[in-house]
Amino acid sequence: MHFHDGHFGGMHLIWWIIWVIFIVWVFVFPYKISGKRSKSETPLDILKKRYANGDITKEEYEEKKNTLGITDKK
Repeated sequence: MHFHDGHFGGMHLIWWIIWVIFIVWVFVFPYKISGKRSKSETPLDILKKRYANGDITKEEYEEKKNTLGITDKK
């Protein structure tokens, strides 16, 4: 093999193909990352999680729940 225009035996093209496949894979098949919102989480799930973590008080929880128009199902 010889060195031609900065490319060694066509490796430049192969690396472009590998990068394109990798980028498509990352966006088409996203995996769950801890701490990230998944597509199945509802606003109420997020609100409950924030309340459980202590990020918001009970009053803030109730206020935000009312703002979202969510009622307790009992």
